[in-house]
Amino acid sequence: MKDIFRLENVIHQYSGRTVLDIQNFEVKEGEALALLGPNGSGKSTLLRILAFLEKPTKGRVYYDGKMVNEPSFAHRREVTLLLQNSPLLKRSVEENLCYGLKVRGKTSNMQEKVRTALEMVGLNPQKFAKRKWFELSGGEAQRVALASRLILKPRVLLLDEPTSSVDSESAKVMKEAILKAKNQWGSTLVIVSHDLAWIYQVTERALSLFNGKLINHVPENVLSGNWEPRNGSLFALKLSDGQIIMGAGNPMESSTALLDPKDVIICAEKPEEDSALNALEGTIVSMNLVRDTGQVLVKTLVGDKTISSLVTEKSMKNLHLHPGLKVFLHFKASALKWLQ
Repeated sequence: MKDIFRLENVIHQYSGRTVLDIQNFEVKEGEALALLGPNGSGKSTLLRILAFLEKPTKGRVYYDGKMVNEPSFAHRREVTLLLQNSPLLKRSVEENLCYGLKVRGKTSNMQEKVRTALEMVGLNPQKFAKRKWFELSGGEAQRVALASRLILKPRVLLLDEPTSSVDSESAKVMKEAILKAKNQWGSTLVIVSHDLAWIYQVTERALSLFNGKLINHVPENVLSGNWEPRNGSLFALKLSDGQIIMGAGNPMESSTALLDPKDVIICAEKPEEDSALNALEGTIVSMNLVRDTGQVLVKTLVGDKTISSLVTEKSMKNLHLHPGLKVFLHFKASALKWLQ
């Protein structure tokens, strides 16, 4: 895949204070990229630069292979940004959705496009198309804001905490609509969100921002399913091959558990029985070098789950690890962290 965005030696400052300092950054066309990091780390500023709403203080921004000196309408018509609370025009829902089409000269079949966009975000066109902006709940307004972006079939969709301030039903529908944009139209997604379970399931790659600097981020393992209570405070998740993952704590049955790859140990042999220690047999499917740390990210297929672990290059050589090798993964039940 070619780069849709590339940033080189970008520095951005507010009142002399550096908020971004990025040497190299690429986004591949059609990929879904997650941007993680604490509040104030520069994520929203980076999205505004990618949306051509701000020009960096220093550095070069390339879009579709060409350096952008001064962003033009031609750039902005292909890239759209959805904020946590995107304001609507003080008009009807239909007029909000049609505005972007009219600006871009795409005025054919507008009624059909409005209907399709509203249905994508779970709003009945007959009930909502004529409603005024002030007649919408917070969740409905954010769905309309997303629909006004999706109706454009954007080449790039930038999302800044798009579902953090809406109800759970709206969040679910919006996430499905965002994925549909990627799968149907090949839209490139760059997502900022604290919803880690969604981020890890949707995106192919994740980067973290800390104090304006980018580092590679190794996604945690997401273990979803029906967790059944066992002895004491242990809960069990049954995999497709009959193996069991044990987790300690007090989750709900439908909870999702996160498992840090650093807590997963690869061994050639199965350890002695221990109810608090998971020992799963699987097959290595891929191995990739993590450049920032020099470690190797190993992905192992266990039943219907792919579990990532981190090993040093020395351990990789000592264990003779390679794709196709059968191994055992060890991790403590207490290593699982629950997302309710």
